[in-house]
Amino acid sequence: MELSYVLMLTILLPIFGAVVISKLGKVPNIREGVTLLTALSLFTLNIYLLIHQQDAIQAGFIVAEPIDGLAISFAFNAFGVMFALIASGLWIATSIYAMGYMRAHKESHQTRFYTLFAVAIAGVMAVAYSENLFTLFIFYEFLTISTYPLVTHSGNRDAKRGGRKYILILMGSSILFFLPAMIITWYTAGSLEFVQGGILKGSLDSAYVLPLLLLFILGISKAGVMPLHRWLPSAMVAPTPVSALLHAVAVVKAGVFSVVKVVVFIFGTDFITASDANDLLILLPAFTIIAASLIALTKDNLKERLAYSTISQLSYIVLGAMIANQLAIVGASMHIAMHAFAKIALFFAAGAILVTTHKKYVSQLDGLGRQMPITFTIFTVGSLSIIGLPFFGGMWSKWYLLSGGIQFEGSQFVYWIILITLSVSSMLNIFYLLSIPMKAFFTVPSNEKTHIKEAPIACLIGMAIPTAMTIYLFFDPSVFYTLSQTLVG
Repeated sequence: MELSYVLMLTILLPIFGAVVISKLGKVPNIREGVTLLTALSLFTLNIYLLIHQQDAIQAGFIVAEPIDGLAISFAFNAFGVMFALIASGLWIATSIYAMGYMRAHKESHQTRFYTLFAVAIAGVMAVAYSENLFTLFIFYEFLTISTYPLVTHSGNRDAKRGGRKYILILMGSSILFFLPAMIITWYTAGSLEFVQGGILKGSLDSAYVLPLLLLFILGISKAGVMPLHRWLPSAMVAPTPVSALLHAVAVVKAGVFSVVKVVVFIFGTDFITASDANDLLILLPAFTIIAASLIALTKDNLKERLAYSTISQLSYIVLGAMIANQLAIVGASMHIAMHAFAKIALFFAAGAILVTTHKKYVSQLDGLGRQMPITFTIFTVGSLSIIGLPFFGGMWSKWYLLSGGIQFEGSQFVYWIILITLSVSSMLNIFYLLSIPMKAFFTVPSNEKTHIKEAPIACLIGMAIPTAMTIYLFFDPSVFYTLSQTLVG
């Protein structure tokens, strides 16, 4: 019973924190102190659940049951606590970073920003610990609505345009695809519970696996699979801490988390591979990985380049889910964590460059690494992890994804598509990411003599946390590996 209350607190604490934060607009130091305290407390609760996970398996609670057998309910699970740990841990780093960024950039409505950030984190916790697909769907939508004001935070024309695209694509795809897919599942299986091995085998004809799974992939457009990806670059008009929320802490990770949950706990990997549905569906994330990487190469705006990098990297996770063997599922799950730490470091670095130099284009970064060595070293570390090189955590998730691809037992054509996609995309990662610090460190600036210093100390501390984790996770990925293993029994 005690652990059920702890589980409940993980969702309620950020809401309570948001209420308190909203009242502290006139005392910004206390406001930000409460934000950081709430983030630290939430992370501690999730650590407590992780430590006691053997007992926490029984933890759960029901909020309401609007239809008999269809409840809004939450329960502990190992994959959920993994997502919750990533989000709550990175909320700490983002809170510290935002203290420096929001003040140095003189952003307006800072109290609203911190309040809504906390509300969004509550939505993430609800998604992480959802006991069934119905609950996940509700809070998946809650996350879209709660983050919309953050995307439009600036209030200018670009922000409003980006916000419209954000809300229309995310909610439109949910209504057109996700909701019908969920209803079909309910009427077919008579349940929406997350069950190891899935609930559809024996209820759904294998010929319908492909169209139903395609509905889910298109409906969960937070995963960024093309063609429903345009909301993500459009949302880059938001302040950098919001970009970090979208790309690493909450929104996109809620998308790929949901895709993996649907594959493993609604369909079951054995049912998917037996139906051969994944042979065709693998082509969708494979195309997204390459296409988004090629588009990233063309983008001079740094945040846009990172946005298309995120679209590509998210499809690594979807690809792993579609390969649907044990190694690929572990790789997909681990990539949720490894990409989160590396990508948030990259966005923090981009924000530090903006707040210090007001430069946002790659073509403007000549020689800047000599004046901002900490920032560009952090960018380099994040890039190397995204690429998947040794001594950085991203190597392990890509190792398992590639191993899963090698063990793929479908058609030979798709087998080679997987291997070529993973190999070529890694090369493209090198070109569109490493070219940035290379330019900053080794290109001589044309006529710029202005003395530039590093970003505020709070920004540097916030950047250092995920960067250190990116390195640490190469040497000890055991926590995320062990939690990922629970997906495959």
